[in-house]
Amino acid sequence: MWLGWTHGEWTWFSLPYRKGILSPMSLSMAVKHIEKKGILLVFPQENKRDPASLWYELHPRTKMRWEWDADGDQKVSDLWHLRERLSLSNKVVYSKWFRGRATLMSFDVFCAILRLQNPDLPDARGLTLTSREVLDLLEEDSPLSTKQLKKATGLQGREAEAAYQRALKELWERLLIVAYGEVDEGAFPSLAVGATRTIFEPLWDRAAAMTDEEAREILAEKLVAGSAFEKFWKSLEKKRAQNSNLRRSESENESSF
Repeated sequence: MWLGWTHGEWTWFSLPYRKGILSPMSLSMAVKHIEKKGILLVFPQENKRDPASLWYELHPRTKMRWEWDADGDQKVSDLWHLRERLSLSNKVVYSKWFRGRATLMSFDVFCAILRLQNPDLPDARGLTLTSREVLDLLEEDSPLSTKQLKKATGLQGREAEAAYQRALKELWERLLIVAYGEVDEGAFPSLAVGATRTIFEPLWDRAAAMTDEEAREILAEKLVAGSAFEKFWKSLEKKRAQNSNLRRSESENESSF
């Protein structure tokens, strides 16, 4: 049995297993691709080669067809399941860093971005109140499903959805949270989210000990110039600098009274 998207809804399909990328070597093969590239989406964005994806690393000549039905490509469901195994492998990091899309990172790239997005490590300063509340909760109890996290923070219901999404977006972009497995909550499994400091404490300590120069050298090597990943990274750096200047200005104004 496998879960697929077809005709606008999720459906369980009963198909015989066909040898695909879920072979015993598939996990190690995927990890090698991620470590070589530094950062990859799981699935391509509109079947484009940029940003780079694990799909095209594994299947360079095959366009992805997202329609999951009985006649669909087994490679899609294989990679969907491999995605969860990678998130739990402790060999790479799975997040929603790039524009909310499933993103896989090598440890080096993850630590470099974590360091530069959070210059006050091991502290994580400058978060909005809602983001701080979510992060504090996850640092006490990780990982949690979407339902569990919303209930624990009180961010339930349609009225709180926008605030919840803004908080997670900030935490994903700063890599203060990671995806770590899934939780079965009914018809469709929910992504489990955990605090980086809790799930990957050695990486947290490594990032805190890293200098800005070391972090930038790693990103200069792995983020291809002009690529979608590099452009997105530069946009985050610009946003962080603007927020930092705003906080400094507000602090100076407060001290003048």
